[in-house]
Amino acid sequence: MFEALSSKLNGVFDRLRRRGALSEADVTEALREVRVALLEADVALPVVRDLVNKVRERAVGQEVLRSVSPAQQVIKVVNDALVEALGGGASDDGKRGIDLNAPAPVPILMVGLQGSGKTTTSGKIALRLRTREKKKVLLASLDVHRPAAQLQLQTLAQQAEVTSLPIVPGQTPIQIAARAMDVARRELYDVVVLDTAGRLAIDEALMEEVAQVKLATNPHETLLVVDAMTGQDAVNTAKAFHEKVGVTGIVMTRIDGDARGGAALSMRAVTGAPIKLLGAGEKLDALEDFHPDRIASRILGMGDIVSLVEKAAATIDQDEAEKLAARMQKGQFTLEDYASQLKQIGKMGSLQGILGMLPGVGKIKQQLNDANLDTSILKRQAAIISSMTPRERRAPDLIKASRKKRIAAGSGTSVQEVNKLLKQFDDMSAMMKRMNKLGQKGLMRGGLAALLPGAGNRRPF
Repeated sequence: MFEALSSKLNGVFDRLRRRGALSEADVTEALREVRVALLEADVALPVVRDLVNKVRERAVGQEVLRSVSPAQQVIKVVNDALVEALGGGASDDGKRGIDLNAPAPVPILMVGLQGSGKTTTSGKIALRLRTREKKKVLLASLDVHRPAAQLQLQTLAQQAEVTSLPIVPGQTPIQIAARAMDVARRELYDVVVLDTAGRLAIDEALMEEVAQVKLATNPHETLLVVDAMTGQDAVNTAKAFHEKVGVTGIVMTRIDGDARGGAALSMRAVTGAPIKLLGAGEKLDALEDFHPDRIASRILGMGDIVSLVEKAAATIDQDEAEKLAARMQKGQFTLEDYASQLKQIGKMGSLQGILGMLPGVGKIKQQLNDANLDTSILKRQAAIISSMTPRERRAPDLIKASRKKRIAAGSGTSVQEVNKLLKQFDDMSAMMKRMNKLGQKGLMRGGLAALLPGAGNRRPF
C-alpha cells in the first residue's frame, strides 16, 4: 500500500546520507521533497502541514545537525512523526485490535459504505474472535436493502464456524438488532457482530438508520470499514461517519491493492478514531492488527520483522517444522519435504508481501518485480511434485527425460520448469549436506560463506 511513498522517501534519505554533514538548508530542501511525496500519496493537506512542521522543529536542532550521523537522526525524526500521525507515540493508549472489555454479550456495530468490504470483514472478525479469543460469536445481518446480503453473511458464518442469526423476512434493521441481542443474552453468546446496510454514497437515510441501530443496541465498538483504494474519499467517508454516528475504530480493507497509503496517514488526525485492523485479501484469515510503529518502519524501508515472525508463528505447523528440521539435520531432505515447505510458505501469503517486511527490500523492488515473484510459482512447483510417484520424490535421480515429460504433462507445466525445480532441490540438498558436515561450530566459524559451493576446497586466509 505504501510502495510509492516509501520509494520517494527513501530517495530523499539516500541523498541526505551522501551529503554527510547537513546544513539547515539541506534539511529544508529534504522536507520540501517529503511534503511533495506525502501530498502525492493522497495524505490530507492539514496532516501534511502538521507532520512537516513537527519534523522541521525537531530536525533543525543542534542535536541533529551536529550529530555523528545527521541523516540517520533526520530519518528517526520522520519515523517518530509518522508513528504519531498513524495514531501511536506518546498519545497511544496501547489498545490494539477489538476492545471486548464489557459485559457479555458485547455488541460490535459494523458501519460503512456499500462495497467497502463490510460484510466480509464481519466474517473475518467473527473468525478471529472465535480462534484467537475463544469467544462464542453471533453474526447478524441488518442489511435489508442489498439483495442476498443476509445470505452472504450466513455463508461467511458457516465458513468461520460461528452462528448466524436466522433470517426472518420483513423485519426492519432495528427489529433484527433487538432480536440478535435477545438471542445472544438467552443463549450466552460472548460477542454479537451487527452488520449494517451500506449505500453507494453517504446520505441522511443511511446515517439515520445507523444512528437508530446504535441507540437501540448501545455497541461497545462501532467499527467503520473503509476501502483503502478510494484514497481521499475514504478519509471523507470516515469524517462523515464519525461526525454523524461516532466511531470507536477503523478497519481499512484492500491494503494489498494499489493504494497510495495517504488515507491511513490521515485517518487518525481527521477522525480522532484509531485504525484497529487491516484487511489484506479475500480469505477469512486475512486480517491483521494495525501497529503504527511497524507501518512507519515499512514506509521508511526498515522492514517489519516482528510482524513477519508473528505471521510465521500463526501459520507454520510447529510439529511438522520440528520433524522437518530433525530430518534435515540427518541429511534426509526429500522432494516431499520440499513440497511441505512450499505449502507452509504459501499459507503466509504473497511472496511480495513477505519480502516487503524485510529491511532494505524496497531498494531492490524493481529486481523483485522482474523476477515475477508470486505464490503461483509455489503452486506450480507443488503441482510438479504431486505429479511424481512416491519413489521419484524420495529418489529424484530416477527422473530422466521420459519421466520429466510425463511429470510436465501431468502437472500442466513444461520440462524446463521440471528441470528448474530439480536444480533448486539439488542446490538445497547440497547446502543441507554441507550444514550437516560442518556442524554448529563449523558453521559459526565459517559463517554463510562456508555453505557456498566449493567452500570445502578453499584455503583459509
